Amino acid sequence: MSSTLNDHTVEPNETIIHVLPSELANKIAAGEVVERPAAVVKELLDNAIDSGADDIQIIVKNSGKALIQITDNGCGMSKDDIPLCFQRHATSKINSVDDLYNIHTLGFRGEAMASIGSVSQITMKTRRHEDENGWEYELWGGEERSLQPVAMEPGTSVSVRNLFFNVPARRAFLKTDSTELRHIIIAVQQAALAHPEIAFELMDGSDTIYKLLSSSLADRIAAIFGKTYKASLIPVEEQTSMLSIHGYIIDPKMSRKSRGEQFLFVNGRPFMHRHLNYIIQNIYQNWVGREKYPFYALFFNVDPSKVDVNVHPTKLEVKFDDEKSVATLTRSIVKRALNERFNVPAMHMEKDETGFAPDSDFQKIFGGGFSGHSDDTSYKPFSGQSSREISNQPWTRRPSPPSGFTENLYGGAVDAHKSPEELPHSKGNVTKDQHDRLRGFWQLHDQYIISQTRTGMFIVDQYAAHKRILFERALNSTDVGLPSTQQLLFPQTIDFSASDFELLKEVLPNLKKIGFNIQLFSGNSAMVSGVPADLNHGDEKPIIETILQQYQSYSGPVKLNPREKIVMAYASRAAIPRGKRLTQQEMESLIDQLFSCENPFFDPLNRPTTHFIPLEEIHKHFR
Repeated sequence: MSSTLNDHTVEPNETIIHVLPSELANKIAAGEVVERPAAVVKELLDNAIDSGADDIQIIVKNSGKALIQITDNGCGMSKDDIPLCFQRHATSKINSVDDLYNIHTLGFRGEAMASIGSVSQITMKTRRHEDENGWEYELWGGEERSLQPVAMEPGTSVSVRNLFFNVPARRAFLKTDSTELRHIIIAVQQAALAHPEIAFELMDGSDTIYKLLSSSLADRIAAIFGKTYKASLIPVEEQTSMLSIHGYIIDPKMSRKSRGEQFLFVNGRPFMHRHLNYIIQNIYQNWVGREKYPFYALFFNVDPSKVDVNVHPTKLEVKFDDEKSVATLTRSIVKRALNERFNVPAMHMEKDETGFAPDSDFQKIFGGGFSGHSDDTSYKPFSGQSSREISNQPWTRRPSPPSGFTENLYGGAVDAHKSPEELPHSKGNVTKDQHDRLRGFWQLHDQYIISQTRTGMFIVDQYAAHKRILFERALNSTDVGLPSTQQLLFPQTIDFSASDFELLKEVLPNLKKIGFNIQLFSGNSAMVSGVPADLNHGDEKPIIETILQQYQSYSGPVKLNPREKIVMAYASRAAIPRGKRLTQQEMESLIDQLFSCENPFFDPLNRPTTHFIPLEEIHKHFR
């Protein structure tokens, strides 16, 4: 009697389980190990480091899609070892089950080269130091093509071309070149931080992104992230019988608005650990709040038998035998390092014991003399000009105004495009005397603007309101291609980190449309010769860096395309901050411009800019 399985008729005594061909098995494995070009870079770097190299060069083209070439001066391989290294589960790192619990190398499973070779066109050149010549080996899609002698220096060079050429569906899921290149940069950063004694060079085509000489860890951090980091680094070090931790954290004032500069290593291997990241972030909240992320590079050295590095297909996660002790020690040394840096007694930092974080909750709630004034020089007094009309955008549902607001402002319904003199009144038009009385504005805690209406009062969030104004104005500039730019008397040359520079190249067209004049140079530098008219010059670097961070980290409820995201980031950075004292004229100008907007009642993320309180509601509190 026959049966069916997936529409296939199975005859009696016929087996339904079979062994997959090695080519198909390798492609399946590649789906776990080789997610994107950066994964190839990481695996090849692991091999180069394991080979004992002290000089490694990485060249990519088309963000690794066309070429990934990694050359090292390590130990090299023999002719017989070359084909074996592309066999699945072939490795020189382990020989028994016990070796799995005593891992001292970055690679050990023997999956990477087989997986990479199955979805690319590989050329490997390698020579041992004791051999007179090297060998060149070609493998295309897992099929061997040639093996021949070649003249070369000792070491190994692996060229991976046309990644996913035989798996087009996988290639279609790759992101933009800028995004893929940023992932490659992160992989190189991890290797370079873990091994400051090794020289690294990273090139994107003919452009040099990094040229890192052998150095100390502090110098390596400064070479990667900028010279300003070195003076702000805070060393941490602790040793116990179970493990030791050393590395650097950063001064809280250097924290950024986006993640990406948090590095954890165990026995030289980069890893991710949500709980440890949460612990460090939670400690920094006492200084920087919830929305900023500090740099740190922490190195955990532990007996290999006390940590499992084989719990994730790409070896990105690890599991400690004693997770609680690792977490407790991490919390202790980070907190102590920050306390010592700022001369803060440790007992004052324990928010769970005192109920308040130092210089934070207590001052905000009870600090009567706390002005909250900001020295943000990006604020520029209002010009008094109303923003142009912006057509309704398809990316967001236009919310209704707050209940009761439009019916009560100036005693009637609001027309966003009429001046107060033109606004209707329940008993006729507003008189000059009524208008002067209604135009009185007060500032509450230098954050909110308050004014009376005929039937109550309304409150305006000055930051959210100005953000709406700048958003519509800048978005209009990108539509019509007529940005308002102020030229700098002295153009400023700015050095960026490699990842920020790649992001800058991606968003540069939209930055130019809103008024920035920026010229890119080699070596991750750019010259700024003009900024939008709404910005004061002098702070070009922090302004642009903040825009890049906010653009990269945005993940709000409103769906924004790249142009809208960059405009949103710009408006968020350029808007007058909460805590900025305004004159009567500035408050009046802000309100005029707000109600000239297409959607004055909500900021670009659909958060309210205004709140109306009816007089009846106020009366209730005094009856």
